[in-house]
Amino acid sequence: MLQLSDQYWNNRYLTNDFGWDIGEISTPLKTYFESLTNKNLRILIPGAGNAYEAEWLIKNGFKNIYVCDYASEPLKNLKSRCCEFPANQLLQVNFFELMNLSFDLIVEQTFFCAIDRTLRPTYFKKIEELLAPNGSLVGLLFNTNFANEDAQPPFGGHKHEYLTCIQETKLIIHKLEPCYNSIPPRSNRELFIHLIKLV
Repeated sequence: MLQLSDQYWNNRYLTNDFGWDIGEISTPLKTYFESLTNKNLRILIPGAGNAYEAEWLIKNGFKNIYVCDYASEPLKNLKSRCCEFPANQLLQVNFFELMNLSFDLIVEQTFFCAIDRTLRPTYFKKIEELLAPNGSLVGLLFNTNFANEDAQPPFGGHKHEYLTCIQETKLIIHKLEPCYNSIPPRSNRELFIHLIKLV
């Protein structure tokens, strides 16, 4: 397993080595967020990086947004751009070590492609653990492979692999389909995922 430590990720942010960062909220997630009417939802964005999604949510009236990242640098970046973001909702912690928390919505945006492949089944089990009954995981997963991905993230993947992992949980697939509104560089290479934890 690659040693993807907090120092590793801090160094990548300090050297601007994060090619997956598009500098703004992604179109598919913005479109989904615009459909939400309950602004009191408890929302977690794990492995959030620069967390443009969290910034958009806060600036559009959502209050209970929690951002989790292993590294400190991207959390500092978010706070510097969005000073109103509550400091106690910035969680510098390993996602897999989150305990005693419950969320209505967990947002997936390039976190899954950054964790070691061996952790993928554990990821979905942790999502199941952290979701409240009827809570949802919503976001984007790559449906492609990348050159040299054995050396470092991002790691690609495909739908059949994700289905195998999801089947080991009690999460129900609402959507797992090609994303119709990806940004142009990711067109035809992303899946939109919406899983629901039933009561």
